[in-house]
Amino acid sequence: MTSREPDPGETPESGSAVPSGDFSSERTSPDRMRSNLMPSEITAVDRRPSPDPGETSAEPTTVLLPRDDADLLVEERLLLRYPDAAAALLHYVNLLATDGVIRGFIGPREVTRLWSRHVANCAVLEELVPEGAVVADVGSGAGLPGLPLAIVRPDIRVVLVEPLLRRTTFLTEAVEALGLGDRVEVRRGRAEETSLAVDVVTARAVAPLDRLAGWTLPLARVGGVLLALKGEGAAEEIAASSGALEKLGGGHAEVLICGAGVVEPPTTVVRVVRVTAGRRRGSR
Repeated sequence: MTSREPDPGETPESGSAVPSGDFSSERTSPDRMRSNLMPSEITAVDRRPSPDPGETSAEPTTVLLPRDDADLLVEERLLLRYPDAAAALLHYVNLLATDGVIRGFIGPREVTRLWSRHVANCAVLEELVPEGAVVADVGSGAGLPGLPLAIVRPDIRVVLVEPLLRRTTFLTEAVEALGLGDRVEVRRGRAEETSLAVDVVTARAVAPLDRLAGWTLPLARVGGVLLALKGEGAAEEIAASSGALEKLGGGHAEVLICGAGVVEPPTTVVRVVRVTAGRRRGSR
């Protein structure tokens, strides 16, 4: 059992990293950064099969993809809400559009909607994170939601928990490139084999809530919370998982909405408070 299922748009591992360009920590206006890195058309990396049947693999090619209008709007709203984080958010999106595609974490066609489908709906989760919290992001993959949270909330510390080496390599490089090394730790390992007692555990995965809680809730301290990004069926998942949540020490579970005015539809989150120690999944 692993602690993460693939992100939407994820592709098989292939290729190697390419340079993502220089990044300056100097304060730059959102409009200027947007024009430099995320124009209405974006250059991205594609890995299309070779037309030559005799070739077994294809080299990455550069393609020009039109930006989705909704994605442009979400980008603008997010940068206006978090102006101090604008430069780092733009740099992170650039990393996803280049290294993230080459390494197979982001599907090439997801590049035109990175803000609306990936970065913004994760960043707004910060509305539910207490001040000064320690956060564990389980199955972090390409850093979602952990890195957007760390970027927009300089008061929190984040542990990115990820079992696969190729992903932890990317995460380590991204943390360094974004200047987050003093607040973000990358920890390689499965959630069920990790020992933590944090204030908040986050997860963005397609696993059912009972299975997801088995990996994540034991990493929260008593009184801490699980924040799981979910879809329209969140309420039904809570009802179906009540017994499992109770065994794991979970108390009241509720569906919350965040990101109104930034993302459409707003981000749906299941919040579960850990009220007792419970039992870690797999223990007797």
